[in-house]
Amino acid sequence: MMRLVWLGIRIAVAVALVVVTCGYAITGDHTDVWLGAGCGLAIGVGVGLRGGARGSLWTGILVGSVLGVVTALLTGAQNLGWGVIIPPSTPLAIGLIDGLGRSSLSGYRDVSRETFILAILLSLGFIPALVVGDVSDWPLVAAYPLLSMPWTALLVGLLCHRRKGWRDARPPRLLVLGAAALPILMGVAFGSGVIQEDVGLPLIAGIVWIVITLIFSLVVLPVAAFLVGRAAATWLRPRLQVYGQLAAYLRVMWVPIGGFAIGYMTIIFLFAGFYGTLERISPGAFSNAGAGLADWVSFAFFTALAQDYAAIAPASASARMLVGLHLILSVGWALVLFAAVMTSIEPKLARIARRHADEDAE
Repeated sequence: MMRLVWLGIRIAVAVALVVVTCGYAITGDHTDVWLGAGCGLAIGVGVGLRGGARGSLWTGILVGSVLGVVTALLTGAQNLGWGVIIPPSTPLAIGLIDGLGRSSLSGYRDVSRETFILAILLSLGFIPALVVGDVSDWPLVAAYPLLSMPWTALLVGLLCHRRKGWRDARPPRLLVLGAAALPILMGVAFGSGVIQEDVGLPLIAGIVWIVITLIFSLVVLPVAAFLVGRAAATWLRPRLQVYGQLAAYLRVMWVPIGGFAIGYMTIIFLFAGFYGTLERISPGAFSNAGAGLADWVSFAFFTALAQDYAAIAPASASARMLVGLHLILSVGWALVLFAAVMTSIEPKLARIARRHADEDAE
């Protein structure tokens, strides 16, 4: 139980970090960011926990982050309404999960179950935006993913029914009847809205406009979202497996990398003190000299990277000699430690490479 809780916390933190930062980079509206973050967190954590404690961390993070960022992009950058945002959300999540190989869509029953679970998660993800935002028809918005579940399941099933291992020859009648209810309800809602607004369209033109709107929102958007999500996840799947293999190498190299970072930062802080001391002893050794430790640490950091620091520059011979010594020590530390680390961990890396080769051979 605690392992699943810790898994959900890690997924939530990662998804929130990605979606919130990207959301505020896309739009400054808090409601749009809340919408993207809520959808991403609900879907990401739900998908991760459904897969158990193994192999679901990165799946939950990837699916939740993509869905949250796309939602924030549609609402914030494109200024689209709920009628365009909600229909493709569930098919996009299903496509990503299916492309990553985290679902077993082998029949309409499997598709209906997957769609129902994701619809519940998506409705929960709408709650933060509905609470902080001014949405007059919030009950309909919150219930729409569940109302559209049969229609979405039918579309996804029709797109997947030709795959190998598909069990059902035709969709169940109950699923078809449930799916037919959504376009009827939306057609009535759109028709009554057109009548109330009195847009002045002829009857035939109004009917054509309603039909085009329904086709776009109920067919084009969900189908495109599912196909794009599945294609993108299928393309990413073998490439993400490379990072799974790199994890073993990173675990071996984590301690040496940490040791290098500690030594490198020690050199930076040490020379920051040297620079400040030289400026105190010999005023004018540095032009535009700073008055605090932060300025000297920044100057030492850029010096260690062999980059010029815009605010401070060495002006005297002693300052230039100190900067040169700093560069020599920094470069020498990197080269010597790199050689020592590679010599010490080379046997471990060779064992990992042999293990991966044996796994690929099997």
